[in-house]
Amino acid sequence: MTATGTTVTPSSPSLPRPVPRTPRLLRHRSPGRPRRSVLLTVLTSLVVLYTLVPLAWLFINATKTQPKLLDSFGLWFSGHFALWDNIRETFTYNDHIFVRWLLNTLLYVVAGAGGATFLAVLGGYGLAKFDFPGKRGVFAVVIGAVAVPGTALAVPTFLMFSKVGLTNTPWAVIIPSLISPFGLYLMWVFASEAIPDELLEAARVDGSGEIRTFFRISLPLLAPGIVTVLLFTMVATWNNYFLPLIMIKDPDWYPLTVGLNAWNAQASTVGGQPVFHLVITGSLLTIVPLIAAFLLLQRYWQSGLAAGSVKE
Repeated sequence: MTATGTTVTPSSPSLPRPVPRTPRLLRHRSPGRPRRSVLLTVLTSLVVLYTLVPLAWLFINATKTQPKLLDSFGLWFSGHFALWDNIRETFTYNDHIFVRWLLNTLLYVVAGAGGATFLAVLGGYGLAKFDFPGKRGVFAVVIGAVAVPGTALAVPTFLMFSKVGLTNTPWAVIIPSLISPFGLYLMWVFASEAIPDELLEAARVDGSGEIRTFFRISLPLLAPGIVTVLLFTMVATWNNYFLPLIMIKDPDWYPLTVGLNAWNAQASTVGGQPVFHLVITGSLLTIVPLIAAFLLLQRYWQSGLAAGSVKE
């Protein structure tokens, strides 16, 4: 007790303050490292397998002869590697008809897919950057056309083309391929966001005409969208089967899809010779140009993503 009469309590010894423990799951995770999901990894692996297994089967069986296709396991090679022999036989079989089908397909893709992309770019740019009466109606028609599958229009198109005498000609495949409602809608949406209105107004103030503004200013900005539409229309035209099947009866104008199906049907015809090894090899050769196109054009997608990442 002190002189003032107050009681002094003895000071308790200082205890160490508890240190917060880092949770076990968060201790070794860096701030920028995303969290892993086992379920997402499993689903992604299943999708990759679902995509790659048919390609692996196609390549493996393209290395086999006709007898080995029936008495060997489908997902493993046989004793004799016959890929180069099958490729040579595919190109020379039936008086080089496969080469003719390949050229026909290239014609349909260049004229049909190229024309569809060009029209989609012009239409999408005009709908995105110009106002005119009936624009809402055009939008409704485009959305409705996107919802209608192409196979539903194949028979009416055949009846219309048969009246004007265009069936069994390349125009019966090229002209319907020029219409791409999805490509038009995609370019409409892309042009609305990729091209600032202020940039077009500045070009008009400087005295630039609409055509010059489109080709010198707008078209380079639309490159990623153009490549996207081109790839979509190219794949659709390259893999088009039902429309050429009902439009073309002359084998000399067949595309690859219809021609390979004709080879495949030889086994079920009277006196027909099965050529399944040529069908498989031809199918493998068919997908090579598509893979090459994706690899060559992917840099335009990358440039578009890089430009969009720094856009204010």
